[in-house]
Amino acid sequence: MRTGEGKTLTATMPVYLNAISGEGVHVITVNEYLSERDATEMGELYSWLGLSVGINLSAKSPAEKREAYNCDITYSTNSEVGFDYLRDNMVVRKENMVQRPLNYALVDEVDSVLIDEARTPLIVSGPVSSETNQLYHRADAFVKTLTEDDYAIDIPTKTIGLNDSGIDKAEEFFNLDNLYDIDNVALTHYIDNALRANYIMLHDIDYVVSPEQEILIVDQFTGRTMEGRRFSDGLHQAIEAKEGVPVQEETKTSASITYQNMFRMYKKLSGMTGTGKTEEDEFREIYNMRIIPIPTNRPIQRIDHDDLLYPTLDAKFRAVVQDVKRRYEKGQPVLVGTVAVETSDLISKMLVEAGIPHEVLNAKNHEKEAHIIMNAGQRGAVTIATNMAGRGTDIKLGEGVLELGGLCVIGTERHESRRVDRQLRGRAGRQGDPGSSVFFVSLEDDLMRLFSSDRIASVMDKLGFKEGEMIEHKMISNSIERAQKKVEENNFGIRKRLLEYDDVMNKQRVAVYTKRRHALMGERIGMDIVNMIWDRCAYAVELGDFDNVKMEILQTLAMEVPFTEEEYNKMRKEDLAEKTFEAAMNNFKRKTDRMAQIANPVIKQVYEMQGHMYENIMIPITDGKRLYNISVNLKAAYETEGKEIVKSFEKAILLHTIDDA
Repeated sequence: MRTGEGKTLTATMPVYLNAISGEGVHVITVNEYLSERDATEMGELYSWLGLSVGINLSAKSPAEKREAYNCDITYSTNSEVGFDYLRDNMVVRKENMVQRPLNYALVDEVDSVLIDEARTPLIVSGPVSSETNQLYHRADAFVKTLTEDDYAIDIPTKTIGLNDSGIDKAEEFFNLDNLYDIDNVALTHYIDNALRANYIMLHDIDYVVSPEQEILIVDQFTGRTMEGRRFSDGLHQAIEAKEGVPVQEETKTSASITYQNMFRMYKKLSGMTGTGKTEEDEFREIYNMRIIPIPTNRPIQRIDHDDLLYPTLDAKFRAVVQDVKRRYEKGQPVLVGTVAVETSDLISKMLVEAGIPHEVLNAKNHEKEAHIIMNAGQRGAVTIATNMAGRGTDIKLGEGVLELGGLCVIGTERHESRRVDRQLRGRAGRQGDPGSSVFFVSLEDDLMRLFSSDRIASVMDKLGFKEGEMIEHKMISNSIERAQKKVEENNFGIRKRLLEYDDVMNKQRVAVYTKRRHALMGERIGMDIVNMIWDRCAYAVELGDFDNVKMEILQTLAMEVPFTEEEYNKMRKEDLAEKTFEAAMNNFKRKTDRMAQIANPVIKQVYEMQGHMYENIMIPITDGKRLYNISVNLKAAYETEGKEIVKSFEKAILLHTIDDA
């Protein structure tokens, strides 16, 4: 459906239909503001129909999340559903899980989630011991001494590296004979990250610095800060060193999944968007989803003007301010869309100088979003916004605005994705209202520099255009659309290749998580234990050297080798594995029976004396090196005369083995 045609309300029909099965429906939005808004507004309808509605927010506790997921309909963001899935597969008690099986998802702005963010990995990480913070600061200090002659940047691929003079300076700075010696691999990694942080990653474009002195990533498609996310491989730490904020500890990945594979796990998947037609092939190939266009209820009255091209950025921004001033003076509300936070701040300063009151909505002041959007359609309102005012934003027109031509959307730069531009245009002319849109572009814009600037600049020179003059021609708009199409095709190819690699990891992930879930739920524990012991036995006898075999069996199975060296040299490996397996199973059963026998008197005493006080009891168990505390249900352990302890022990072994693998 086109933007502004009531997708949110229309979605209630498939959501209700799938919710009445009782298996749960997830309505996925691109941010928490929309989750809360839609759950509140549509929740009244669902409640009237007899269904429960939950909102899953990042700030909620596990208990609150579990309650939200147990509702018939759960509103959540794509990232929070993904992180909850990963965290559920890391818990050690099934009571700590929050999600039900993934049944049906309806994704709002489906192209943003499944296309734009498809490659985004959701990563749960933990700290590792690190003494490298000083190296981040030293590498940063070094790269700040470099000139443009010391490094080379490839703009299209956003890669950077030292050239010969830069290498010489690095060897002098760090007192090295050869920077690229094998012993200096780690140092070159820090230098490379420092180069990217200082000369490629741009402040107020790629990231912002919060008042709490944290580096927050800015989503290039939505303009929002990505709370809780960090750049990988030390790049985030390099940016922290660059900006002079505290450098956080390095982390290691504990679990990860991409949005592509996350949403392909649902039994049923659907979505809605006003700008998905351009990605029809990708939806069909990757997600097996068809695109069905729904015509508008009323003819669109918005007028989309051809792009206005200027030779320089300065001329373009001055022209934007003049256009805003003209519309402000007649009272027409204006939404000025920018790609970067930096650009929104620049235009804001220029409007202040021109004496034009306005509001600014970007990643720095997202807390004012609801208030700013509420007033953006009023007479005389001027709003500068990043892509935050794109998807899902419904700007209501105030009294007398229709007679002035409705909302005017002014784009200050073309995005690399046509869909993002169309989303911005779609803030105007909603539901049959009048409106207009126009994009101001310059030859110095990133997209133009990459694809079309030289050819168009030569045309402008031949035609005698001067500084400050502009071109308005369909050729310009078509040229930019072709450039955007090239970028989109390239990104599709990248996402497709990534999926092929990620599918291999996903098969392993599903296998591990399935086995882990069995252990957590107490299903197939005995079978998995048997398989695990067999695998260890089969591996041990294949080591080739009898002494190594002895050591492996002692370390992993905690028993003596059940055959002599002579038998090892004569017998078949399959027979040796069988003999080892039989001995290992007997050994395991003997130890677990002994465990239950020793623990049972204690369990009996605690239950009979204090059973009313405790639900679970911790049993300490050691393998001679480490101590493990096994949680056991006290009543079950008492009633089974200690056999429940063996079951809990087996579960703990499986979880420990899987998590340490």
